[in-house]
Amino acid sequence: MTPGFRLKLLVGLGNPGIQYQRTRHNAGFWFLGELSLRNGVRFRSEARLQGETAVVDGPGGLVHLLKPMTYMNRSGHPVAMFARYHRVQPGEILVAHDELDFEPGVVRLKIGGGHGGHNGLRDIIANLGSADFVRLRLGIGHPVDRAVTAAYVLASPPPEDRRAILEALQRAIDVMPVLLSGDLSAAMNRLNAR
Repeated sequence: MTPGFRLKLLVGLGNPGIQYQRTRHNAGFWFLGELSLRNGVRFRSEARLQGETAVVDGPGGLVHLLKPMTYMNRSGHPVAMFARYHRVQPGEILVAHDELDFEPGVVRLKIGGGHGGHNGLRDIIANLGSADFVRLRLGIGHPVDRAVTAAYVLASPPPEDRRAILEALQRAIDVMPVLLSGDLSAAMNRLNAR
């Protein structure tokens, strides 16, 4: 058990719109989609909060899921608005996002840190006024030429990479009961050991 630790909000980052559904940048949306399927819950649109939301019953109590329906670089406003409305502190938030620094199939938990050039994280940090949230980093690999990073993240991965990413999402979801029970260190040990 991690003393005083409890997640109340899981955020998945992505871009809204059918044209972005299968792109690497939407790995955070994929995570929440798979998690909601596993828990038998559906997302509903909440226009006033600029997002799609759902609620799962975790071992530590109810946990909100949020997919911001703004574009990636404006993710922070819905997250901060949701957190204020539901009285959620930054340390009670997990943000699932695509990670260029990891190969497809790698998934890691991390607490706090910078944005690493990720526009969604940058905007969340700016709007929350804090970087002290948990990150679920979903590896998508990176292009050989960093100059084409924007095109890379907004493209669909090849089938073998997509398969590896989806398998990593399932491993992350397998660890969620441990994480949502409040045992952050055990969840990190289990997920980060691979």
